[in-house]
Amino acid sequence: MNELSMFRLNLLRALYLLIAVGLGITLWPDIVRQGSAWSMSNKSGLCMLAAFSLMCALGVRYPLQMLPVLLWEAVWKTMWLILVALPAYLAGEMHGAMAEQTFAVGFVILVYAAVPWDYVYRHYVRKAGQPWRTRSAPTAADSPMARNAA
Repeated sequence: MNELSMFRLNLLRALYLLIAVGLGITLWPDIVRQGSAWSMSNKSGLCMLAAFSLMCALGVRYPLQMLPVLLWEAVWKTMWLILVALPAYLAGEMHGAMAEQTFAVGFVILVYAAVPWDYVYRHYVRKAGQPWRTRSAPTAADSPMARNAA
């Protein structure tokens, strides 16, 4: 019935759990205490990460259905590493907060290791997408015999 081995499903569950617990320990105390000292960008980032942690908690139960959440994580972190961290490193500006952030974002390697890429390919690249519009009922003129007669 399952397309993936139990090991692979449990590896995904472990990653979801690691993310949910990690963000839960570091993020949720700030959200619960939410002081007025939050900046607008800080509020947006915290809310986004809080939602992500909740989606990862749901991924423990539904690892394949929540796979797009991990794909989003892999994409944004990879983009950040290429567009922000790499230029800073090449310019010799990789120190302090930038180095810490790069180290944290670098854990995206765990996502790449846990995601079943063959499943992603089969279900998100090769599989037919949802229709863009409803199809009208075929008429007699649409039948193969009518087309051959024309």
